[in-house]
Amino acid sequence: MMGALSGITIVEIAGIGPGPFAAMMLADQGARVIRIDRPGGNPMMVGDPARDILNRGRQSLALDLKSEAGQQALLRIIASADGLIEGFRPGVMERMGLGPDQCLAQNPRFVYGRMTGWGQSGPLAGAAGHDINYIALAGALAAIGRRNEAPSIPLNLVGDFGGGALYLLFGMLCALIHARATGEGQVVDAAMVDGVASLMSVVYMMDANQLWRQKRGSNLLDGGAPFYDVYETKDRLFVSVGPLEPQFFALFLKMTGLADHPACQNQLDLRSWKGMRAAITEKMAEKTRQEWCDLLEGSDLCFAPVLDYKEVPDHPHMKARQAFTDYNGLLQPSPAPKLSRTPGQIAGPPPVPGAHSRDILRDFGFSPEEINDLVK
Repeated sequence: MMGALSGITIVEIAGIGPGPFAAMMLADQGARVIRIDRPGGNPMMVGDPARDILNRGRQSLALDLKSEAGQQALLRIIASADGLIEGFRPGVMERMGLGPDQCLAQNPRFVYGRMTGWGQSGPLAGAAGHDINYIALAGALAAIGRRNEAPSIPLNLVGDFGGGALYLLFGMLCALIHARATGEGQVVDAAMVDGVASLMSVVYMMDANQLWRQKRGSNLLDGGAPFYDVYETKDRLFVSVGPLEPQFFALFLKMTGLADHPACQNQLDLRSWKGMRAAITEKMAEKTRQEWCDLLEGSDLCFAPVLDYKEVPDHPHMKARQAFTDYNGLLQPSPAPKLSRTPGQIAGPPPVPGAHSRDILRDFGFSPEEINDLVK
């Protein structure tokens, strides 16, 4: 079955992190994604390229973009492609003669996707950085963690993949729809600091309504509330509880045997939270994680076990959702989200750099002699 993005061709300049993740999602939904690799592969790649799940579903063309022949070959491909993803610092693509102006001159309908941490403009645009720096500047890092402790690092999911790759995808799809309707291409400047700031909209909304306190670990959604937190079980594992709504909280108290506990009678009274947390902590330690799952999972009291990444694929709900796929001998997350008419699918394994060079060049009208010259 053809994916929803079938017929769209995206050129991906090989990189790390959010760019490859965005390209993977496009390929999962049917786009043809041609990854431009350096001859010899990416020096930043650690491990076996054939096991790099973020690179699944692509074709790989090895081009030396520092050479004039490589640059001209890429411009010929861009002339009939729909979009591009690149993640260099500002100015790098321009210095290779492959910036937005050059690409849009070749193809006025082209969508030029740029993925950076700081963005294409501003005083920090040219500086190096990583996810931790971008979420720090955008306000998310300071909001995550326990009260009176240092901020907690939320992997690189908030910056690289949430505020980065997903906002790049949204911007590119908006621009592709616009290009289909008008014939006008454009540049998508996806900066992680912008995306993470956008993700923080809910905090600004709650602050505007005097429902958020600046001190970390003091609010409903940041571990400050005892009824929205994780608790250790008898077997030294953890469960999550989140009965924010009063009816769910009442059910939580009933099913855990805390309904008559004096510290649990006034859910939103901050003065009772210390005693409430102590009561819930003591109660959760009475049973193992599995015993709590047997008792509470599937009810309306907002409960789930805290699973590590190795446990997740075996959970009955994740199995029923077919959230994971064993593809080519590698267990990996399935394409998401699920579309009813054009479901996503893994288009192929991660390619070895340059594996499809001749085929791609042939598809874009290069003669055998031109291909041989590029190979040389």
